[in-house]
Amino acid sequence: MTISEALQKLETLQKQLYAYGHAMSILYIDAVTAAPPDTAAGRGETLGVLSAASYQLKTDPSVPEMLFFLRDHRSEISDLAGRQVDKLIEEYEKMSKVPMDEYVAIQQLLNTSENVWHKAKAENDFASFAPYLEKVIASRIRLAGYYAPEKDPYDYWLEEHEKGFTTEKLDVFFSQLREKIVPLIRAVGQCPPIDDSFLFHCYPVEAQRQLSDALMKILCIDRGHCSIAETEHPFTCELNKYDVRITTHYYEDNVASSMYSVIHEGGHALYELGGGDALQYTCLAGGTSMGIHESQSRFFENMIGRSRGFIDFVFPLVQELFPQQLAGVEAEDFYRAVNKAQPSLIRIEADELTYCLHIMVRYELEKRLFRGELAVKELPAAWNALMQEYLGLEVPDDTHGVLQDSHWGGGMMGYFPSYALGSAYAAQMLAVMRRSLDVDALTARGELAPIIGWLRERIHRYGSARKADEVLSLALEGEPFDPTYYTDYLVDKYSALYGL
Repeated sequence: MTISEALQKLETLQKQLYAYGHAMSILYIDAVTAAPPDTAAGRGETLGVLSAASYQLKTDPSVPEMLFFLRDHRSEISDLAGRQVDKLIEEYEKMSKVPMDEYVAIQQLLNTSENVWHKAKAENDFASFAPYLEKVIASRIRLAGYYAPEKDPYDYWLEEHEKGFTTEKLDVFFSQLREKIVPLIRAVGQCPPIDDSFLFHCYPVEAQRQLSDALMKILCIDRGHCSIAETEHPFTCELNKYDVRITTHYYEDNVASSMYSVIHEGGHALYELGGGDALQYTCLAGGTSMGIHESQSRFFENMIGRSRGFIDFVFPLVQELFPQQLAGVEAEDFYRAVNKAQPSLIRIEADELTYCLHIMVRYELEKRLFRGELAVKELPAAWNALMQEYLGLEVPDDTHGVLQDSHWGGGMMGYFPSYALGSAYAAQMLAVMRRSLDVDALTARGELAPIIGWLRERIHRYGSARKADEVLSLALEGEPFDPTYYTDYLVDKYSALYGL
């Protein structure tokens, strides 16, 4: 085999793998946005065929032969090709440890489990979901045992989402957050509440859709390559940099819910739309880690979208769309309302200050589930107890409690800490960005292109061609990650907001 032949095989392999992944992602998008509710069985058959074909492609004997040949000739190929080889070898070595039948069965299980979750949430029926969740957790533990038998299973999945972060490190990280955030929440709780009642008037969905379109335009999202759909639990799916899909959920009695889900998912979309052209259809396309990905969504949702400058800019548009609902409301009132800190039941609608407590609830429960300290049937009671302990809230039902997130149905255990890490990354990125950009002035004028360009240069364009710690170092200009940027940001913002 010559180097030229091996590189051609490398390119062909990656395009074939991309094609299978593309097809399975389209099936997922359709399932949660447009498909009738009782169609999981047929979709599961198709996913079984596609996942088996993908498995066979990844583990074909010719694949390691080609990959190890190129690794042995690393000095004779480009750095980009070398990174592709490294990543594919890592994937091959993991995949080859899992029996194909089991791999396919797990993909089909996740398809069924997520479908059951949708129904269970709508019907407040945790009992119907529990048997599937038990199987999903067991499958995650088995897979971790195949992939890295020397590791704690939960640590394995944590590191799959954010390399280097284990329960030991995350316990320290969350302890640092809790030390500063909990006293601040208590202090805010002693202050007169902010009036946000006008956010919960009747806001027609069609006008909210118009607001979503306007927000995507302000975010400089190319609508020729990014669509928006509606689903139960908002998400972003990146098929490639030329085809990114975001979703939202509209509530007539809560205009801020969809507004901020669109800005949040828009941050994810900008990351994917900004990936380097040379990375497309290779294993290096897409974000480098979930913590970095969530840093982009949380940056735009909170540091930009809830900033006073952004609200001053966007409020006239919102008021034009909803003149009756916002009659007599000023931009400052709207700013204070969308930043109001008050413990709430739903994570994706939680304010910026209490949000991390929602993440801590899920993190603590996941640890206990994986250690066998908590049975799935005990999960609702344990969830409710932690919501009471951490946020002082009584959970009225499982729809507003343990069933509210789609992650567990889809097998995304270990994902939740990425939201908190992403928020902390974002605060430090903002501090570094301010050294070269007048972020507040740009935001107040609705000129987000320079801000997006800053992020694209340091983060987006690399996709996963650079590891998360490398990308973070570039974004932070060589500074080590320091969570105190985040806690200081929250203290400064909420002390000013509440006059502490």
